[in-house]
Amino acid sequence: MKWVTRSHVHVDRVACPWLINRFVDSDAEFLFVPRSQVDRVATETGAIPFDSPGVALGHHDGKCSFETIIEHYGLTDKALLRLARIVHGADTDDCNADPVATGLEAIAVGYSLRFPDDLENLAHQFEVYDALYAWCRLKVAQEK
Repeated sequence: MKWVTRSHVHVDRVACPWLINRFVDSDAEFLFVPRSQVDRVATETGAIPFDSPGVALGHHDGKCSFETIIEHYGLTDKALLRLARIVHGADTDDCNADPVATGLEAIAVGYSLRFPDDLENLAHQFEVYDALYAWCRLKVAQEK
């Protein structure tokens, strides 16, 4: 399936493709377009829009798009929910959401500077999210 969002990825627009690819649609194809073209491209290609103003899988009720996708697809993995707090804090500048959030924000900025091409950025940052998810799994297991 195709998925479309705004170009020039940052925290949520990297975290969401990672989440979609790992937990929702392992064959996902991501399209990155200017904000003004998201609706048109979604209509023309049948792509599911995410993390763009006014779309179902976007920011709602104080939640970032990553959290909205988790809720929409009924994902309940406790490590994933911990990761959602980190992504929320990094994406919304809510530093109180999780102490790791500011580090993720710094990493996202650094990757954007190093890899301005959105698909190349995703290719590199998916490793970061895989590692962060593994850390979240460890933390959740230690809490039991």
